[in-house]
Amino acid sequence: MSTILPDRRALRDACTAFARDAAREILRIYAGDLGERVKADRSPVTDADHAAEAVIVAGLRQLTPGLVVVAEEEMAAGHVPKLDGRPFWLVDPLDGTKEFIKKNGEFTVNIALVEAGKPTLGIVLAPVPDTLWRGDAELGADKSEKGGAFHAIAVRTPPASGLVACASRSHAIYSDLDVWFRNNDLTVAERIQAGSSLKFCLIAEGRADIYPRFGPTNEWDTAAGQGVLEAAGGEVVTTDDRPLAYGKPGFGNPHFIARSKAAR
Repeated sequence: MSTILPDRRALRDACTAFARDAAREILRIYAGDLGERVKADRSPVTDADHAAEAVIVAGLRQLTPGLVVVAEEEMAAGHVPKLDGRPFWLVDPLDGTKEFIKKNGEFTVNIALVEAGKPTLGIVLAPVPDTLWRGDAELGADKSEKGGAFHAIAVRTPPASGLVACASRSHAIYSDLDVWFRNNDLTVAERIQAGSSLKFCLIAEGRADIYPRFGPTNEWDTAAGQGVLEAAGGEVVTTDDRPLAYGKPGFGNPHFIARSKAAR
């Protein structure tokens, strides 16, 4: 079943606006009572997760009424959509809820379009520094700070001194990472801890080189960041070197490595 999508630039600009609208809702709640509670899987959720998701999902359903929207909080509530082979949206309205609750600023709004199992459009917005990264398979990747003009970004060739590696702030298991780096003959000169999908964006803009993730993630956690990174010239692969694909049963991800292609 084919679906005619809006122009790529129009899609990207509309999703940019949805992310900024969601960020305003998040910051409104961030300034006061977070409304923190615990989901059935024991992970935290706040009023901001739900408010941001409502804004994004409504916008996407109006923009592309024929496409399925897979959104984290709707999934948690038991609303599991059935994919029909057409493109679909993946939304994580507040990635890094633990960081949001800690109020350390390391949380993001994430919107991705998946076509034929691949994220071809990704929007990642960090509300606190007000930094927005975008990636489109045809238009490339760019970045805006404080609502300013967008500037093109691209991955770098790692320096001869070694890689800058990213690790999750909430899931850093350095012993596992050290073993993997050693087994793959990779030299790490520096490590950066960062929450949520920021790690993909640090690689996309050439501030880091690699992010191995050996722990559970869901597709909505990674799709937008992967869309940005791949548009900037990077890649996200499984541990057996296959592209990380989307639309899997249950929407869970295997272990993966996000990297500049020069960091292999």
